[in-house]
Amino acid sequence: MRSIVYYVREFLRPEWLKKFFFVKTAPLVTPPYFKGYPTLTGKDCTGCFTCMMICPAPDAIAVLRRKEQWEPEVYPGHCIRCGLCVEACPEGVLASGRVTDLARRDATAFWHSFHLEVDESLCMRCGNCCVSCPINRQIDPQLAGTGTSTSDEVIMRVSSGRVRILHEEKCTGCKTCETQCPSGAIRVARMVEGVQFLDGVES
Repeated sequence: MRSIVYYVREFLRPEWLKKFFFVKTAPLVTPPYFKGYPTLTGKDCTGCFTCMMICPAPDAIAVLRRKEQWEPEVYPGHCIRCGLCVEACPEGVLASGRVTDLARRDATAFWHSFHLEVDESLCMRCGNCCVSCPINRQIDPQLAGTGTSTSDEVIMRVSSGRVRILHEEKCTGCKTCETQCPSGAIRVARMVEGVQFLDGVES
């Protein structure tokens, strides 16, 4: 009981109460390097979905079709303001703070690609990943009907009793193969690489 009285007296000291109720903090000033939420610049979006593919925050950005044109939609509740979508957009559709100015000055950019990996110990060789892949079906329209593909241009196909990755560079990162795999044997990983252009040459 004595200890409680001691703490109450400490908390109710006039100097402490004055500081607690009348303290003044410095005004909030947004620094010039601050990355705000991405905004539209007015340039035409081509619907390449690069911003969606590179975004590390689920459901933070979506590219929607509106009035016969594509337009990115940013959701502040999910966006972490990393600026990757701004730097990755090849058309300069998005802006955020000084991100684009600095990238243009330093001739830097972010490129992304996707890596496909099949766990042979889990794979059942059912071919669901190959058939469900929208790029595979676009390249080989007969794939959906036959379940197999003989084309060497598809991203992946079942060959010699296993799923073989042929053209990983064509993957758009939609993860349809991953979600349609009944055993969770295939994974799509996003790879992000920072590049700088010196005299127009990538380094």
